[in-house]
Amino acid sequence: MTEQGARVARKVARRLRIHLENVDALGAFARLLFKLSGLYGIGVRNALDVQVRTLELPFEDLPHAFDGYRILHLSDLHIDGLDGLTEVLVEKLQGIEADLAVLTGDFRSRFHGDGSEALRRLRRLLPAVRVRDGVFGVQGNHDDPEFLPGVESAGVRLLRNRAVRLVRGDDAIWLAGVDDPHLYETADLEAALSDVPAGAFTILLAHSPELFRQAAGHGVRLYLCGHTHGGQIHLPKIGPVFMNARVPRRYGVGLWREGDMWGYTTYGAGSTAVPVRLGCRPEVVVITLRRGAGAGESTTKARPADKEVAAAQEFC
Repeated sequence: MTEQGARVARKVARRLRIHLENVDALGAFARLLFKLSGLYGIGVRNALDVQVRTLELPFEDLPHAFDGYRILHLSDLHIDGLDGLTEVLVEKLQGIEADLAVLTGDFRSRFHGDGSEALRRLRRLLPAVRVRDGVFGVQGNHDDPEFLPGVESAGVRLLRNRAVRLVRGDDAIWLAGVDDPHLYETADLEAALSDVPAGAFTILLAHSPELFRQAAGHGVRLYLCGHTHGGQIHLPKIGPVFMNARVPRRYGVGLWREGDMWGYTTYGAGSTAVPVRLGCRPEVVVITLRRGAGAGESTTKARPADKEVAAAQEFC
């Protein structure tokens, strides 16, 4: 291990010790509380009730050949954390047609130990993803560096602080990705965008929304992320209980804008700590890029991200 790698490892070890989400005993305690409250069964059923959300987003500078381009966005699979989730996702994906698939981190449930079960389920899931331009992903805060080669061998092309060019005829857009900005803090936006020509239409993948200001400042047009699970638990009149991201709340759930950049923070497909969802069901997202001006609208009955009280009505 290089000296720089050793410093990063020590830093991550310190952060793992102080992040409450990493303490296994807290998850066990929370699970007990849910069982005692009688909400555990409802929460597990909700966690398996994956919604398909569709969005259309307009961009005045979108290259003509990419008008109608469809992106399948999956995040926070935590795929080894809840039995039955893989099968539910496979079923949901069967009817989805898209040009590109992006996975914004947290493939596994635990932070450490053997990740073979997560990789086995990921290999079961990925054949259900049928896209023209490939499957790309980024590291999440649950994805330790030793786990990532297995993710790539399963069929996910990881963008580790780099970008790729996507081509349609004479037109092109760029897809950039950064390593985890939340726990590992190894995201390098400058490196990720170093090969992108000035003014090129660029989509950024990051695990969390915590780079929103920097990304907008670099001219990114669409920022896709997850991490927050939309809170995973919404309380009536309060909304998300805990989002665990260093951002204003409006960036932590659903669709948002920062300057000329659209952003979407997905509710995620999986659950962590306790495999329950209350008032905040999981989702997979299909985003259609459109050339033109106008407000981004959901084309399904998806919850508006700014109406958390309505979301809390999904408790049962």
